Amino acid sequence: MATAWRDGALPVGIAAPPDRPARPTRPELRRPGDMPKRRGAGNPENRIALLHALAHIELNAIDLACDILARFPQAGMPRHFHDDWVSVADEEAKHFGLLSDRLAELGGAYGDLPAHDGLWQAAEETAGNLLARLAIVPLVLEARGLDVTPKMIGDLKRADDEKSAAVLGVIYEEEIGHVGIGRRWFLFECERRALDPAQAWGALVRKHFRGTLKPPFNDEARVAAGLVPAEYAALAEPA
Repeated sequence: MATAWRDGALPVGIAAPPDRPARPTRPELRRPGDMPKRRGAGNPENRIALLHALAHIELNAIDLACDILARFPQAGMPRHFHDDWVSVADEEAKHFGLLSDRLAELGGAYGDLPAHDGLWQAAEETAGNLLARLAIVPLVLEARGLDVTPKMIGDLKRADDEKSAAVLGVIYEEEIGHVGIGRRWFLFECERRALDPAQAWGALVRKHFRGTLKPPFNDEARVAAGLVPAEYAALAEPA
């Protein structure tokens, strides 16, 4: 898809995307509350479980990037919007491939373990509003990844799994850019609608996000992506 878009072979049109993306029969999808708790990275089984969970997130991230392109043609977004989200989808596919390859090296495969459907629930919740989609998916869900990934990398290094840590390092750096893309287009759309970005984001998170923003926050990475600490701190779960 990315190559076709960049070569000019994939036009922008009007589509009727499905409510849900196509999925293989595995993994078994469960509610988030029914998932077993992950327990660090101290043994091979736990590392496989961690990488499997991250691969599932990246698979959903591919679909979310594609869905934002197909779901909102009526928004009349400029070509650069499409350039950005095609690029995000392409990088998310790379991340899924890196994690799948590493799982195979450890004796696992995507689909071996159950996974939850929480990410696509966020897509369904925001399917009728581009601004809400931008507010929730990149600026809450992907931003959360910036908070938790450095600890995962540290845990893998302490377990002497440098290969897996290196994979997460690549993903972490590129996810900063993905959050930044979400922030840029959120600000663009707020300007078009004459909305105050801080007020609009807070209202949309309260309305559409099923949960709370959980500190501690990785302020360095979040600020690098263009996020404003006062805005997300105002919505944080009490310490």
